Amino acid sequence: MTDLRDFGRLVARDHGLCVVSTLRADDTIASSVANAGVLDHPVTGEPVVAMVSRGEARRLANLRARPRATLVVRSGWEWVAAEGPVDLAGPDDLLDGLDAERIRVLLREIFAAAGGTHDDWETYDRVMAQERRTAVLVRPERVYSNR
Repeated sequence: MTDLRDFGRLVARDHGLCVVSTLRADDTIASSVANAGVLDHPVTGEPVVAMVSRGEARRLANLRARPRATLVVRSGWEWVAAEGPVDLAGPDDLLDGLDAERIRVLLREIFAAAGGTHDDWETYDRVMAQERRTAVLVRPERVYSNR
């Protein structure tokens, strides 16, 4: 049975590089690429697939209007998909239970979960704030793969 452990295992192989699919207003699919990782939801504690999105990103506008996403991570010919409803947490997307400080730390946690490292966290925090970055937390209803 495929679960988020399988997703996380593939994240570690290529810095969490994933294809992200959202739904446009005209009911067509929009796909892009982002880094994502697996971590516990900061409010519920349940495992989620998480990524960070720029405030002006088209996918973020899609998620605000239609809060569901599918993320697919792959390594070689092996892939795992996770799909489900999305919670957003950022300067323009308040999530009950999270203040600005917790969101700042959450953005770091997502970056690390996707395999990222940084030698200047203050600069990282400043850039995230300038770009109005938002945490995207996918609560998986389905996790499936080709294995």
